Amino acid sequence: MKQKKRLLVIDQLNLFFRSYIVNPTLSTDGQPVGGLVGVIKSLQKICREVNPDKIIICWDGEGGSKKRKLMKKDYKAGRKPIRLNRDIRTLSESEEKSNKVWQLERTLEYLNHMPVIQFMYRGIEADDIIAYVCGLKEYSNWQKVIVSSDKDFFQLLDDETILYRPVQKKVLNKHKLIEEFNIHPRNFAIARAMVGDRSDNLAGVGKVGLPSAAKRFPFLKDERSVTVTEVVDYCKEALNEKKLKIYENVIDNKDIFERNYQMMQLYTPSLSINAKKEIRETLKNADMSFNKTGVVTMMVRDGFDDLDWRELQAFFRRLALDN
Repeated sequence: MKQKKRLLVIDQLNLFFRSYIVNPTLSTDGQPVGGLVGVIKSLQKICREVNPDKIIICWDGEGGSKKRKLMKKDYKAGRKPIRLNRDIRTLSESEEKSNKVWQLERTLEYLNHMPVIQFMYRGIEADDIIAYVCGLKEYSNWQKVIVSSDKDFFQLLDDETILYRPVQKKVLNKHKLIEEFNIHPRNFAIARAMVGDRSDNLAGVGKVGLPSAAKRFPFLKDERSVTVTEVVDYCKEALNEKKLKIYENVIDNKDIFERNYQMMQLYTPSLSINAKKEIRETLKNADMSFNKTGVVTMMVRDGFDDLDWRELQAFFRRLALDN
């Protein structure tokens, strides 16, 4: 039996900031380049472990999700700026910010020389692009490997889709997720909508965590997709037998529950028709060449050409030929 092709889909901003924060590498002129170096080293490691047939890089677009911010103005508001690890801070706060932007922009330029496909759209989050790409018919018989530490991707796990969480050093598939949380991926957005997400400034319905959601709503483990209305109706019936605060909170905060679900769910990605069309066309006509000379020239200019990335070079040469 022929082995399935493998699609690697990376939540790139998530991966970049992990490297940016912890990688202490400085260029030959003393500037932090840990984000850049870390991305290349991470790609080398991931490609070694996953051996993908195609790599898709997804970035959060400028301004974040326009649609979600229309639903809740303070969505993701109040987040502290991501800064370097205290042990490697050599710049003022303003210099550090400028360096961070430069590293982000430079990462995009490096990846443009590599046999990968990059997506970034103003007003659109990487989550929605990743969900849309993983659901495309042309990849229906591929194994999809999503790389991110974000729990939002739990809901996308199925028989062909797994999640690699580099920070946690953990690989999750559908069966492991159900075993660990007693919640099916198809219902994970429902559970998280009750719990809320502080990092995105989304309050939950109150006094609900994932363990209590799984315990009080055992049908979330079922393979069928559960609706918000069904959960609320269940709470109303359950209150006749048990006066539990969790059921009251869900009923009293139905509007928050419904709004959170609409904002958190990735089953129907928040993409315009034009964005979907552009993604499909880009996938069809993408330039999959590998410009090693371009990458090396940039490394020399940026002061870290001593980086050992020979394994990634060899992999990229094969990938470019295969595509």
